[in-house]
Amino acid sequence: MNTLSFRFLWVGQTLANLGDVIYIVALISILYTVSQSALYLALLPFVNTFARFISGYLSPVLFNRYPLKTLLFGSQSSKTFFLLVLASLTTTQLLESLLFIFFLVFAIAFLDGWAAPASRAMIPRLVDKEEIVQANSFFSVASQIVQLGGWALGGLLVAMIGGQYVIWLTFFFYLLSSGLLMVIQDSTTFQFPNEKSPLRSTLKEGWETIWQNLIFRKIHVVIFLESIANVVWIAAIIYVYVSEVLQKNEAWWGYINTTFFLGLLIGGVICTKYAIRVERNLKKLLIITSFIAGIVTMCFGYNSLPWMALVLSMLYGAVEQVKSIMMETYLQMEASSENLPKIYGAQEAMTSLTFGCASLLLGWLADAFGVSHVFFSAGILLMVAAVYLTLSKHVFPATYINEFKA
Repeated sequence: MNTLSFRFLWVGQTLANLGDVIYIVALISILYTVSQSALYLALLPFVNTFARFISGYLSPVLFNRYPLKTLLFGSQSSKTFFLLVLASLTTTQLLESLLFIFFLVFAIAFLDGWAAPASRAMIPRLVDKEEIVQANSFFSVASQIVQLGGWALGGLLVAMIGGQYVIWLTFFFYLLSSGLLMVIQDSTTFQFPNEKSPLRSTLKEGWETIWQNLIFRKIHVVIFLESIANVVWIAAIIYVYVSEVLQKNEAWWGYINTTFFLGLLIGGVICTKYAIRVERNLKKLLIITSFIAGIVTMCFGYNSLPWMALVLSMLYGAVEQVKSIMMETYLQMEASSENLPKIYGAQEAMTSLTFGCASLLLGWLADAFGVSHVFFSAGILLMVAAVYLTLSKHVFPATYINEFKA
């Protein structure tokens, strides 16, 4: 895990992910100032999600034709170019360029749609087999720090220096990320397919690999259910929960996000520090954390004590982190280096589409029936996933520790 290439990967991808978050924060501020329209702000996550879905769906074509490093560097350098154009537009009349701005947002998200699965598929290539759990934990912690802390940092930077300068700062992050990804050394030899497959067959490769392998299929059923359930933990739903259930001001919205973030850190640190113990209990931890996540989510929705909400939020973050690392490890240990990026590409498409649709559905349900009932429904879904894993436990190896020693 101390190899230079792994360091280049996680630092480069962390900078890119941080840029992805703070430029959206800056753009939200700029667009609202210029247009005073909530519709434009709502379009941003929709365009972003839709672009990532299309990109994830098309990614197997690219994975068959180009090495992962080439795709990573090509994606990030192209994102850098598009962001440069976007940064330049923020100094001109934005109202006349709104359509073009949304095109640039689409393009950046589209390019990121294959970069995300490519970077995850690179991890087992750059570390030793016995370090995969530790590497996944470390990579996941870095990613979660950015995804959650980035929104707070972006808001702070926008308040301090303004949205236009934040977008230019993102351009610098993208530029540095491109340089780091360029110098990664991937020793895995890229092999072109023996025969050229029709486009339709190529696009189905990731989905077929998932369907034909029992472990992959079981894991992705769980991921699908969780993609719906985890929508309740997005900022918009939490905001309503704080207002309606806790009856507190916006500061508690920030407190809950912070404790959730701390939970993710704790879960990642546990998996990193106690990697050997985690590796010996992969299946047990996967099932236990799945049940805890469901119970905590149901309890959270009907809890009206502010301090308990902080405890439950942190607990959920910790078990969710451990559970996601377990599933990631199973995928990376079972998949070949050729199939892994295609699996992640299909997964990216599935989760993007599911999360986007579920966000609209659960937002409507929260308005219609109350946010507490939505949390309870999400908890039931997570419990269904946990029961499904328990009934399927015979499929999963208890540990890969013997393979590490071999």
